[in-house]
Amino acid sequence: MKEKLTIVKVGGAVVEDELQLSQLLKDFSAIEGRKVLVHGGGRKATKMAERLGIETKMVNGRRITDGDMLEVVTMVYGGLVNKNLVARLQAHGINAIGLTGADANAIRSHKRPPVIIKDSSAADGSATGSSLVDFGFVGDVDQADGLMLSRLIEAGITPVMAPLTHDGEGHILNTNADTIASETAKALAQYYDVTLIFSFEKKGVLRNPDDEDSVIPVISRYLFNEYKADGTISGGMLPKIENALAAVESGVSRVIITLATAIDGKHGTIIER
Repeated sequence: MKEKLTIVKVGGAVVEDELQLSQLLKDFSAIEGRKVLVHGGGRKATKMAERLGIETKMVNGRRITDGDMLEVVTMVYGGLVNKNLVARLQAHGINAIGLTGADANAIRSHKRPPVIIKDSSAADGSATGSSLVDFGFVGDVDQADGLMLSRLIEAGITPVMAPLTHDGEGHILNTNADTIASETAKALAQYYDVTLIFSFEKKGVLRNPDDEDSVIPVISRYLFNEYKADGTISGGMLPKIENALAAVESGVSRVIITLATAIDGKHGTIIER
Protein backbone atom coordinates (compact mmCIF):
# COMPACT_ATOMS: atom_id res chain seq x y z
CA MET A 1 0.00 0.00 0.00
CA LYS A 2 1.39 3.38 -1.03
CA GLU A 3 2.05 6.10 1.55
CA LYS A 4 -0.12 9.20 1.26
CA LEU A 5 1.32 12.38 -0.24
CA THR A 6 -0.40 15.78 -0.43
CA ILE A 7 0.57 18.32 -3.08
CA VAL A 8 -0.78 21.83 -2.61
CA LYS A 9 -0.55 24.42 -5.35
CA VAL A 10 -0.97 28.01 -4.14
CA GLY A 11 -1.96 30.66 -6.67
CA GLY A 12 -0.41 34.05 -7.26
CA ALA A 13 -3.33 36.01 -5.79
CA VAL A 14 -2.93 34.16 -2.48
CA VAL A 15 0.82 34.82 -2.49
CA GLU A 16 -0.08 38.52 -2.66
CA ASP A 17 -2.57 38.38 0.25
CA GLU A 18 -0.73 38.20 3.56
CA LEU A 19 -3.70 36.95 5.60
CA GLN A 20 -4.57 34.16 3.17
CA LEU A 21 -0.93 33.19 2.70
CA SER A 22 -0.23 33.04 6.44
CA GLN A 23 -3.25 30.80 6.99
CA LEU A 24 -2.35 28.57 4.06
CA LEU A 25 1.22 28.07 5.28
CA LYS A 26 -0.08 27.26 8.75
CA ASP A 27 -2.59 24.77 7.35
CA PHE A 28 -0.03 23.28 4.97
CA SER A 29 2.43 22.80 7.81
CA ALA A 30 -0.26 20.98 9.81
CA ILE A 31 -0.89 18.41 7.05
CA GLU A 32 0.24 15.05 8.33
CA GLY A 33 2.74 13.00 6.39
CA ARG A 34 4.57 13.73 3.18
CA LYS A 35 3.85 16.87 1.20
CA VAL A 36 4.93 19.20 -1.58
CA LEU A 37 4.12 22.89 -2.12
CA VAL A 38 3.89 24.35 -5.64
CA HIS A 39 3.51 28.09 -6.07
CA GLY A 40 2.64 30.66 -8.67
CA GLY A 41 3.42 34.35 -8.39
CA GLY A 42 2.13 35.87 -11.60
CA ARG A 43 0.74 38.98 -9.96
CA LYS A 44 4.05 39.69 -8.26
CA ALA A 45 5.80 39.22 -11.60
CA THR A 46 3.36 41.61 -13.26
CA LYS A 47 3.96 44.25 -10.58
CA MET A 48 7.73 43.84 -10.80
CA ALA A 49 7.59 44.10 -14.59
CA GLU A 50 5.55 47.29 -14.30
CA ARG A 51 8.14 48.77 -11.92
CA LEU A 52 10.81 47.94 -14.49
CA GLY A 53 8.80 49.37 -17.40
CA ILE A 54 8.19 45.97 -19.02
CA GLU A 55 4.78 45.34 -20.58
CA THR A 56 2.83 42.23 -19.57
CA LYS A 57 0.99 40.38 -22.34
CA MET A 58 -1.46 37.52 -21.68
CA VAL A 59 -3.30 35.17 -24.07
CA ASN A 60 -5.97 32.77 -22.74
CA GLY A 61 -4.70 33.22 -19.20
CA ARG A 62 -1.10 32.45 -20.13
CA ARG A 63 1.82 34.88 -20.05
CA ILE A 64 3.82 35.70 -23.16
CA THR A 65 7.46 35.58 -22.07
CA ASP A 66 10.01 37.52 -24.08
CA GLY A 67 13.64 37.92 -22.99
CA ASP A 68 12.93 40.77 -20.56
CA MET A 69 9.93 39.02 -19.03
CA LEU A 70 11.96 35.82 -18.63
CA GLU A 71 14.43 37.73 -16.45
CA VAL A 72 11.55 39.08 -14.36
CA VAL A 73 9.85 35.72 -13.78
CA THR A 74 13.16 34.02 -13.01
CA MET A 75 13.91 36.61 -10.35
CA VAL A 76 10.40 36.68 -8.91
CA TYR A 77 9.43 33.00 -9.07
CA GLY A 78 12.80 31.36 -8.45
CA GLY A 79 14.02 33.97 -5.98
CA LEU A 80 11.65 36.35 -4.24
CA VAL A 81 8.56 34.16 -3.94
CA ASN A 82 10.23 30.76 -3.64
CA LYS A 83 12.78 31.63 -0.99
CA ASN A 84 10.32 33.62 1.11
CA LEU A 85 7.98 30.61 1.18
CA VAL A 86 10.87 28.30 2.11
CA ALA A 87 11.95 30.60 4.94
CA ARG A 88 8.41 30.88 6.29
CA LEU A 89 7.93 27.11 6.22
CA GLN A 90 11.16 26.70 8.18
CA ALA A 91 9.58 28.96 10.81
CA HIS A 92 6.69 26.46 10.99
CA GLY A 93 9.09 23.59 11.57
CA ILE A 94 8.94 22.30 7.96
CA ASN A 95 12.34 21.43 6.52
CA ALA A 96 11.71 22.83 3.04
CA ILE A 97 13.87 23.19 -0.04
CA GLY A 98 13.11 25.51 -2.94
CA LEU A 99 13.40 24.04 -6.44
CA THR A 100 13.01 25.19 -10.00
CA GLY A 101 12.79 22.58 -12.72
CA ALA A 102 16.49 23.11 -13.42
CA ASP A 103 17.51 22.10 -9.87
CA ALA A 104 18.54 18.44 -9.80
CA ASN A 105 16.91 18.16 -13.26
CA ALA A 106 13.54 18.14 -11.50
CA ILE A 107 11.42 19.10 -14.52
CA ARG A 108 12.58 19.23 -18.10
CA SER A 109 10.57 20.90 -20.86
CA HIS A 110 10.77 22.17 -24.40
CA LYS A 111 10.08 25.64 -25.74
CA ARG A 112 6.48 25.92 -26.87
CA PRO A 113 6.19 26.42 -30.64
CA PRO A 114 3.90 29.17 -31.96
CA VAL A 115 0.27 28.09 -31.78
CA ILE A 116 -2.93 29.17 -33.50
CA ILE A 117 -5.36 30.78 -31.05
CA LYS A 118 -9.02 31.35 -31.85
CA ASP A 119 -10.13 34.93 -31.24
CA SER A 120 -13.31 35.46 -29.21
CA SER A 121 -14.05 39.14 -29.59
CA ALA A 122 -17.69 38.87 -30.63
CA ALA A 123 -20.33 39.97 -28.13
CA ASP A 124 -21.60 36.43 -27.73
CA GLY A 125 -18.08 35.08 -27.19
CA SER A 126 -18.04 33.25 -30.52
CA ALA A 127 -14.83 32.89 -32.48
CA THR A 128 -14.27 35.67 -34.98
CA GLY A 129 -11.00 34.43 -36.44
CA SER A 130 -7.63 33.11 -35.37
CA SER A 131 -4.07 34.29 -34.98
CA LEU A 132 -0.62 32.75 -34.60
CA VAL A 133 0.76 33.40 -31.12
CA ASP A 134 4.39 32.98 -30.09
CA PHE A 135 4.50 32.58 -26.30
CA GLY A 136 8.27 33.12 -26.27
CA PHE A 137 10.31 31.45 -23.54
CA VAL A 138 7.48 29.29 -22.26
CA GLY A 139 8.08 25.62 -21.51
CA ASP A 140 5.78 22.66 -22.11
CA VAL A 141 6.79 19.84 -19.77
CA ASP A 142 8.41 16.68 -21.11
CA GLN A 143 9.22 14.93 -17.84
CA ALA A 144 9.27 15.44 -14.08
CA ASP A 145 11.72 13.36 -12.03
CA GLY A 146 9.48 11.63 -9.50
CA LEU A 147 12.30 9.39 -8.26
CA MET A 148 14.55 12.31 -7.32
CA LEU A 149 11.66 14.15 -5.64
CA SER A 150 10.63 11.00 -3.75
CA ARG A 151 14.18 10.64 -2.41
CA LEU A 152 14.06 14.19 -1.07
CA ILE A 153 10.66 13.53 0.48
CA GLU A 154 11.80 10.27 2.08
CA ALA A 155 14.75 12.18 3.56
CA GLY A 156 12.25 14.37 5.42
CA ILE A 157 12.55 17.35 3.07
CA THR A 158 9.52 19.19 1.67
CA PRO A 159 10.03 20.43 -1.90
CA VAL A 160 8.71 23.91 -2.74
CA MET A 161 8.39 24.04 -6.52
CA ALA A 162 8.66 27.27 -8.53
CA PRO A 163 6.97 27.57 -11.95
CA LEU A 164 10.22 27.46 -13.93
CA THR A 165 11.64 24.56 -15.94
CA HIS A 166 14.65 23.98 -18.20
CA ASP A 167 15.25 22.52 -21.64
CA GLY A 168 18.48 20.60 -20.94
CA GLU A 169 20.41 23.03 -23.15
CA GLY A 170 21.00 25.71 -20.56
CA HIS A 171 17.78 27.67 -20.91
CA ILE A 172 15.24 28.49 -18.21
CA LEU A 173 11.62 28.42 -19.38
CA ASN A 174 8.54 29.97 -17.79
CA THR A 175 5.97 27.23 -17.12
CA ASN A 176 2.40 27.49 -15.87
CA ALA A 177 2.28 26.74 -12.14
CA ASP A 178 -0.81 24.55 -12.49
CA THR A 179 1.13 22.50 -15.03
CA ILE A 180 4.04 22.18 -12.58
CA ALA A 181 1.60 20.92 -9.93
CA SER A 182 -0.07 18.47 -12.30
CA GLU A 183 3.20 17.08 -13.71
CA THR A 184 4.73 16.78 -10.24
CA ALA A 185 1.65 14.93 -9.02
CA LYS A 186 1.69 12.58 -12.02
CA ALA A 187 5.38 11.78 -11.53
CA LEU A 188 4.96 11.13 -7.79
CA ALA A 189 1.81 9.02 -8.27
CA GLN A 190 4.18 6.17 -9.19
CA TYR A 191 5.45 6.19 -5.61
CA TYR A 192 2.60 7.59 -3.49
CA ASP A 193 -1.14 7.78 -3.08
CA VAL A 194 -1.35 11.43 -4.20
CA THR A 195 -3.93 14.07 -3.37
CA LEU A 196 -3.49 17.24 -5.43
CA ILE A 197 -5.09 20.45 -4.17
CA PHE A 198 -5.25 23.56 -6.33
CA SER A 199 -5.79 26.37 -3.81
CA PHE A 200 -6.66 29.91 -4.80
CA GLU A 201 -8.84 32.88 -3.80
CA LYS A 202 -12.22 31.29 -4.67
CA LYS A 203 -14.20 28.52 -2.92
CA GLY A 204 -13.90 26.35 -6.03
CA VAL A 205 -14.86 26.53 -9.68
CA LEU A 206 -17.80 28.95 -9.80
CA ARG A 207 -20.80 28.59 -12.07
CA ASN A 208 -21.33 32.35 -11.72
CA PRO A 209 -18.13 34.38 -11.12
CA ASP A 210 -20.19 37.04 -9.29
CA ASP A 211 -21.62 34.50 -6.83
CA GLU A 212 -19.04 33.17 -4.39
CA ASP A 213 -21.36 30.36 -3.35
CA SER A 214 -22.06 29.02 -6.87
CA VAL A 215 -19.41 26.32 -6.54
CA ILE A 216 -19.63 23.48 -9.06
CA PRO A 217 -19.21 20.41 -6.81
CA VAL A 218 -17.87 17.95 -9.41
CA ILE A 219 -16.30 18.36 -12.84
CA SER A 220 -15.54 15.48 -15.20
CA ARG A 221 -14.02 15.67 -18.68
CA TYR A 222 -17.51 15.55 -20.19
CA LEU A 223 -18.84 18.35 -17.96
CA PHE A 224 -15.73 20.43 -18.55
CA ASN A 225 -16.27 20.29 -22.31
CA GLU A 226 -19.87 21.41 -21.82
CA TYR A 227 -18.95 24.26 -19.46
CA LYS A 228 -16.18 25.40 -21.82
CA ALA A 229 -18.53 25.38 -24.82
CA ASP A 230 -21.23 27.45 -23.12
CA GLY A 231 -18.74 29.91 -21.54
CA THR A 232 -19.37 28.92 -17.92
CA ILE A 233 -15.64 28.19 -17.62
CA SER A 234 -13.22 30.50 -19.43
CA GLY A 235 -9.97 32.44 -19.17
CA GLY A 236 -7.36 31.34 -16.65
CA MET A 237 -9.64 28.64 -15.27
CA LEU A 238 -9.32 26.67 -18.51
CA PRO A 239 -5.65 25.64 -18.10
CA LYS A 240 -6.22 25.00 -14.39
CA ILE A 241 -8.95 22.45 -15.04
CA GLU A 242 -7.08 20.96 -18.00
CA ASN A 243 -4.16 20.30 -15.67
CA ALA A 244 -6.44 18.95 -12.95
CA LEU A 245 -8.05 16.53 -15.41
CA ALA A 246 -4.66 15.46 -16.78
CA ALA A 247 -3.56 14.59 -13.23
CA VAL A 248 -6.61 12.53 -12.30
CA GLU A 249 -6.52 10.78 -15.68
CA SER A 250 -2.88 9.80 -15.06
CA GLY A 251 -3.17 8.06 -11.71
CA VAL A 252 -3.44 10.87 -9.17
CA SER A 253 -5.95 9.60 -6.59
CA ARG A 254 -7.75 12.83 -5.75
CA VAL A 255 -7.80 16.33 -7.23
CA ILE A 256 -9.60 19.28 -5.64
CA ILE A 257 -9.86 22.98 -6.56
CA THR A 258 -10.64 24.98 -3.46
CA LEU A 259 -10.17 28.08 -1.32
CA ALA A 260 -6.66 28.65 -0.01
CA THR A 261 -7.97 28.67 3.56
CA ALA A 262 -9.79 25.35 3.08
CA ILE A 263 -7.11 22.88 2.02
CA ASP A 264 -8.47 20.14 4.29
CA GLY A 265 -9.96 18.50 1.20
CA LYS A 266 -13.54 18.75 2.49
CA HIS A 267 -14.64 21.67 0.33
CA GLY A 268 -14.38 22.94 -3.21
CA THR A 269 -14.70 21.34 -6.63
CA ILE A 270 -13.73 17.68 -7.03
CA ILE A 271 -12.21 16.73 -10.38
CA GLU A 272 -13.22 13.26 -11.59
CA ARG A 273 -12.14 11.06 -14.49
